[in-house]
Amino acid sequence: MTAAGNNKQSSLVGVFIRGLAMGAADVVPGVSGGTIALITGIYDRLLSALAGANLPTLRLLLRGQFGAVWRQLDGAFLLSLLLGIATAVLTLAGLIHWLITHYPLPLWSFFFGLVLASAVFLLDEELPSCRPLEWSLVAVGAGLALTLGLAPAGQFITGSMGFFLAGALAICAMILPGISGSFILLLIGMYEPVIAAVNGRELPTLLIFVAGCSVGLLSFTHLLHWILERARRRLMALLAGFLFGSLIILWPWQEVLSVVMDRHGEPRPVQTSPVSPFWYAENIDDSQLLLCLVSAMVGLLLVALAHRAGGGDDTRRGASGRDEHVQPGLRPEAGTGSDRARSETSSGEAG
Repeated sequence: MTAAGNNKQSSLVGVFIRGLAMGAADVVPGVSGGTIALITGIYDRLLSALAGANLPTLRLLLRGQFGAVWRQLDGAFLLSLLLGIATAVLTLAGLIHWLITHYPLPLWSFFFGLVLASAVFLLDEELPSCRPLEWSLVAVGAGLALTLGLAPAGQFITGSMGFFLAGALAICAMILPGISGSFILLLIGMYEPVIAAVNGRELPTLLIFVAGCSVGLLSFTHLLHWILERARRRLMALLAGFLFGSLIILWPWQEVLSVVMDRHGEPRPVQTSPVSPFWYAENIDDSQLLLCLVSAMVGLLLVALAHRAGGGDDTRRGASGRDEHVQPGLRPEAGTGSDRARSETSSGEAG
């Protein structure tokens, strides 16, 4: 095999590993794969691949030019990523569920450290000399994430249009770092109706929801990709703000203010308020402070070490569609959701 072939194979293995990380994050309620795509350096390539699903690509498909369609969609990248996600979901779901059930606070502490370090490195790499406008966008992104994360659940449009719009909003949230789709469904009061439709196998309703997801994914992805090519620094400033804003939602010690019932009849937190570990220990349960600090440090060090390691196998597609070699690793180039579906309710459960 040639050196180019070895490099390409190594790159796809790296994408598969990133898919594993995204899948593992998706198993954790409240952590979206979009955040992991951002902090592992494949966010812009993922946007580019998804933005390839357009009318010219559809025309190529209808003409039977499958090879051109595969290249236009960056098929090898997407396939490797999806295989990694599926593998993680199938193999790690049990472990992640066990950690959420028995060690929720250390798990959230790990993600807190991971996202904090990622946001810092994102600013350092993408915006080494941040301008006033870019700092403003960081603040706007953080403010939006905070507003969404701390907002109470509300009411939404009912009927078919409600399911369509809910799907579009949820999928858009999954693309942005700091916000997860299920969290948005909780906020707009559509989590229970969607789950009820899934449990009741209401196919027409689910098809409407999926249609909304499809429209939202394609339209919002194209918008983000368009912005990325024309105003990368400003978009990265906004995304960094989302990461910083999501930290208050990833904060391990939270008081549950309101809940909804999930499909298993278990209470699912929909609004929480961050509290100090000392207040948590006095009023809810053991704060596991030392273990949480260690977990957060592991997340911080993981990002820092991978960032320093550099030099590897990741590539991203530029505006021209060609692969451009970039630094790999758990570095912030281009997200985590906040649907804090903790195992603890207002009585708290820390282990």
